[in-house]
Amino acid sequence: MRKDPEKIKKHSIVTTGHATSISMDNAFWDRLCAFADNQNLSRNELISKIDDDPKSNLSSSIRIFVLHHSNN
Repeated sequence: MRKDPEKIKKHSIVTTGHATSISMDNAFWDRLCAFADNQNLSRNELISKIDDDPKSNLSSSIRIFVLHHSNN
């Protein structure tokens, strides 16, 4: 059974040493996870690298990262 790519799910993560949660569309989350796997990084390690500006919205930063690194 395939996940609905547009469904938004909450994910618990640890970024820059603190626990938090983000809401992310399945399509973006799946691409983020695939990129992390391809780079031999944990999801938390990759998200910590993306989360370089504590004033920015993390979910938005992840979506922009995924769009920028998308192969399609």
